Amino acid sequence: MNAASLFFVGLLYLAALVFVVGVARRIALYARTPAPLKIPTTPAPTTLPGVALRMAREVTLFESLFRSNLWTWLFGWPFHLALALVLLRHLRYFTQPVWTWVVPIQPFGILAGMALPAALAALWARRIFVERVRYISTPSDHLMLALLIAIAGTGLGMKFGVHTDIVSVKIFILGLERFDPQPLPSDPMLYAHLFLVAMLMIVFPFSKLLHAPGVFFSPTRNQRNNPREHRHLAPWAARMEGER
Repeated sequence: MNAASLFFVGLLYLAALVFVVGVARRIALYARTPAPLKIPTTPAPTTLPGVALRMAREVTLFESLFRSNLWTWLFGWPFHLALALVLLRHLRYFTQPVWTWVVPIQPFGILAGMALPAALAALWARRIFVERVRYISTPSDHLMLALLIAIAGTGLGMKFGVHTDIVSVKIFILGLERFDPQPLPSDPMLYAHLFLVAMLMIVFPFSKLLHAPGVFFSPTRNQRNNPREHRHLAPWAARMEGER
């Protein structure tokens, strides 16, 4: 293998390690964080199935965002839908043979890839031109949007501009999965795309993008509205009460 292939083998393994360990540590931290108060956002369900349904609506439809800010929802929900379709389309590079249900997703994934930078640009414009959003935006917010747009742009560049040898790319990725590294095609656009993806994986556990797993641990969403029926007692408070 050439130096570029060796570099990306090491970089992608490092990025995967940081991503998995970093996200796992964050999830463990979220799980251990006590919720001393009963604070579900009302109106809230009073049963566990109701909470599960509410979480499903929140994750798939962004229900609370729709109710609070329709304009942000009009940009944010299509972005997440497009991102999900793009990621599902990329499963063809990670599976051999390709899973049957991934095949019909391919044309929708291409359309989603074209919609992705448009939705990101709208979200970025919101951070620039809406005063109250600009006030609370940090440099990292802008960098994350720029990074995502660059990833989408290089991906579209390989699809519609300088075509990449996708068969060799798949062989390279399958080789990484099997810990049998294979040569990577010599393509500057592919190099840029993989480098940007690796950077996103590395910074993900330390960024606001962690709202993806974090939403499941939000007490305003995952708690039942039953303070009269059941006394809410955090685990650490229960231990203290037991020691008395």
